[in-house]
Amino acid sequence: MTDYMKHWRPRLLLALPVAAAPLAFPLSQMGYGSLHDLAASMLLPGAVALVAGWWLLRRGTDDHRRVARLLYEGAVAGILATLALEAIRYSGFRLGFMPGNLPRLMGVLLLDRFALGPSGMSDVAGFAYHFWNGASFGMIFTLLAGAGAGSIRLALGYGLAVGVGFMMSPVVLSLGVGYFGRNFGWPFAATVLLAHAAFGLALGYVLQGLSHCVGRPGAVTRAASRPSPVERRRLRSLRPLGP
Repeated sequence: MTDYMKHWRPRLLLALPVAAAPLAFPLSQMGYGSLHDLAASMLLPGAVALVAGWWLLRRGTDDHRRVARLLYEGAVAGILATLALEAIRYSGFRLGFMPGNLPRLMGVLLLDRFALGPSGMSDVAGFAYHFWNGASFGMIFTLLAGAGAGSIRLALGYGLAVGVGFMMSPVVLSLGVGYFGRNFGWPFAATVLLAHAAFGLALGYVLQGLSHCVGRPGAVTRAASRPSPVERRRLRSLRPLGP
C-alpha cells in the first residue's frame, strides 16, 4: 500500500475545512451569500475544525503525525509563497495591469463595508484572508502531493493551475474583466500567471527546504523514536503491576 493510500482517510476528512477559505469568496460572487455571512458559516468553523484536526493528528499514531506535518509544512510554505505572489500582484496593480486591489476588496466585503468603503481594519481583514487562502492552497498541495510535495516542477504546475482556475472563476466576472481578463487586456492574464508561477516556485522551494530540515542527521531518528500519546498509553498498560 502506498504512503498516499495509507493516509487517505485523514486527508479526506481535512479536505472540507482546508477548502473553506478558497471557496468562500467565489461562492459569495455566485450569490450563495455575502462574504460577511460566509465568514461566520464557513471561514471561522473551517479554521477551528482544521486546528482541532491538526492537534488531534499530532497526538495520534506515527501515520497521523505525518499528516499533521504535511498540514504544518503546507501552511507555512503557502504563507511564504503568498509573499512572492504579492510582490508581482501588487506591482502589476500599481502599473495598471490589474483592475483593483483584490485583498482590499475582500476586506471590505468581509466586514460588510461596501457602502462605507475601506478602512484600516478592513485592509487587515482582507490581507489576513488573502494569506489564509495562501496557507490553504499550500495545505491542499501537501495533502495531495504527499511525499512529492518538495518537487519544484510539481509545485510550479500547481501554482499555474491555481492561476488558471482563478481566471475561470466567478471572481473575474465580478471584477468586470471577463474570463482570462479578455475585457481588460493581456497584461491581466500575464500578471496573474506570473504571480501564481512565483507562488508555485516559492511553495516548492520552501517545502524542499523544510523537508531538508526534517531530514537532517538525527532529526528523523529522534522524531521516530519519540512515542506518540497513544503509544505511551499502550506502553503504560503493558507494564507489570508488581515489582
